Amino acid sequence: MGSSPTFGIRTSGKNDLVRIGILTGGGDCPGLNAVIRAVARRSFDGGHEVIGVRDGWRGLVDGLTEPLGQREISGLLPRGGTILGTTRTNPYKVEGGVDRVLATFADVGLDALVAVGGEDTLGVAARLHAEHAFPVVGVPKTIDNDLAATDYTFGFDTAVSIATEAIDRLHTTAESHNRVMVVEVMGRHTGWIAVMSGIAGGADVILIPEQPLTVEDACAEIERRHARGKDFSIVVVSEGYELTYSSGESRLVAGEARATDQFGHMVLGGVGDALGKEIESRTGFETRVTVLGHVQRGGTPTARDRVLATRYGLKAASLVHERRFGRMAALQGDRIVDVSLAEATAELKTVPPDWYEVARAFFG
Repeated sequence: MGSSPTFGIRTSGKNDLVRIGILTGGGDCPGLNAVIRAVARRSFDGGHEVIGVRDGWRGLVDGLTEPLGQREISGLLPRGGTILGTTRTNPYKVEGGVDRVLATFADVGLDALVAVGGEDTLGVAARLHAEHAFPVVGVPKTIDNDLAATDYTFGFDTAVSIATEAIDRLHTTAESHNRVMVVEVMGRHTGWIAVMSGIAGGADVILIPEQPLTVEDACAEIERRHARGKDFSIVVVSEGYELTYSSGESRLVAGEARATDQFGHMVLGGVGDALGKEIESRTGFETRVTVLGHVQRGGTPTARDRVLATRYGLKAASLVHERRFGRMAALQGDRIVDVSLAEATAELKTVPPDWYEVARAFFG
């Protein structure tokens, strides 16, 4: 395109319909459909049209859109996943991708976009707004809870609840067989799921990327526990934890980034098995490994996530109606506020030392 279009909500007449698009990008998580429902309900109340953009940013790159009406959003509140589909498409990594996004936006007659996603999806939104005055607002979604400028993202509470239930169940089988149980949870570059579910589930050791406890120290905690007469232990490890040794050596267990991931993320997973072998060989205690994987992001959202997603969706719709673009709905304390997309995506929100100290109080 020769020049960037000038975006803005049509206001030529009092009863003009405003056409609002909504997309869900990145990994799926419980609560996405609740956001779609909330954005649509508030928009319908204002007399606006809502257009669903299929498969994240790919929908605007390839022109995949569909109208959303009352029927389409009915029954979405408890439903997991996303009715719009999702991909990890990055328009900035597709030849002509940004121009195609802008062209589709204009061709469909959209006036604004609500982008629901994590650091990658909202990073694209922030860049489009900065470079093209793109009329977009964001909603923070990720089970990893690693978006800055918001206390919690929706999807996180559900993932923690699922992981905690798994840890609770593993306690009984670990005790019955006098085993060490290693539980690998998601989280990529941050350990929020591991810390929260580990504390809630009474884990004996928790290993996260931000606080690289060595393998030797982890084994020592388990041995101290067994020396006190406890013949079983639960170890929770975040998928992004680097195997760290007292020698100073560290190793990330990961594969190459998939071609379909245009944000360059390596495929994490496998640290649980590697850690389990280390523990068994160093301590002599029989060790088993459970990898929770995608079960953490599936199924119906918790009540907390349903409410949070709903509040976020209503806030996003209000931001659109107020033409306050380049903003993201956020939770601060118990208040839903708005922050700039640039601030929200500037850096990852990692687990601070004081949170990890809460977990360490119950090690061994």
